[in-house]
Amino acid sequence: MGKTQHVVPRGNQWGVKGEGNSKCSSLSNTQQQATQKARGIAINNHSEVVIHRPDGRIRDKNSYGNDPYPPKG
Repeated sequence: MGKTQHVVPRGNQWGVKGEGNSKCSSLSNTQQQATQKARGIAINNHSEVVIHRPDGRIRDKNSYGNDPYPPKG
């Protein structure tokens, strides 16, 4: 499984940042554009996308990895 991709605010833009990276791999003008880029990366890497709010709190998470179906429990 690849690195989790985070959609994070960067000034007046939104960035896609891999887990543990110090810099964003891409910048977009809108959160929706950044989320689409992060989703593409996550699908290719079988990883997760974590979408943050403008204040940095987590808004949503999506997994594109090898999740068990049906979920255990």
